[in-house]
Amino acid sequence: MQPASARDEGFQQAIRDLRPDVMMVASYGEILNQSFLDIAPALNVHGSLLPRHRGASPIQTAILEGDIVTGVSIQRIVLALDAGDILHEKRTLIGPTETAGELFARLEALGTRAAVEALEYIDTGKAIFVPQDESQMTHCRKIKKEMGVVDWTRSSRELDCHVRGMNPWPSAQTSLEDGRGLKIHRATPLLAGELDASLVTDSGCKGPGTVIEAKTRLLVATGDGVLELHEVQLAGKRAMPASDLLRGLSIAVGSKLG
Repeated sequence: MQPASARDEGFQQAIRDLRPDVMMVASYGEILNQSFLDIAPALNVHGSLLPRHRGASPIQTAILEGDIVTGVSIQRIVLALDAGDILHEKRTLIGPTETAGELFARLEALGTRAAVEALEYIDTGKAIFVPQDESQMTHCRKIKKEMGVVDWTRSSRELDCHVRGMNPWPSAQTSLEDGRGLKIHRATPLLAGELDASLVTDSGCKGPGTVIEAKTRLLVATGDGVLELHEVQLAGKRAMPASDLLRGLSIAVGSKLG
């Protein structure tokens, strides 16, 4: 059963009646109260390597902050948010083009395996709980729609992380010069060596958010470097390759996004 709230006394009594040896929680967005935790030892599957990224959006935040490695932690649930001792963890590299949605799917499978292994440790008496290092703690907040808005003054590498971290929701969001909204689903930061010298000059002198190429590629100047947009979605339209958008819509070089 999935209750509206784990604080509901009827639900808690139903759990007591089962007389569990241990309880496991995953992706449940509510801080559990002491009466629930008194029923039996409770474990949580968390989508980061704690104590890094405690909070509501560990998977997105790992990408947003440019982390190379992440994973899942099986931790003891306590009243403080994600602060319980660690029983087990599994690590994985974050792919250079991986989106938050893709990483979530991988960590879901990884977390399932980690949860089973943690329960086996408990069943065989091999469980060892390790306190978290509070000096390494970071916290992440709940993702909100307005967080998707692109700040073109940031570097192309930061914006690459932003686009991937906001995919699939709420999506990286900007606008064309005529005011129409444009979502960016996939993008790549470009280095100076990957661009014509004239484009490098244009990206530096025309300012962040300036379109510097719009023929078959859609290139936009950022606060540091250039971002190539690969998959975009015009307001009210389906997602499409940027090259398809450019075939059906004239975007002027020198125009500003956002």
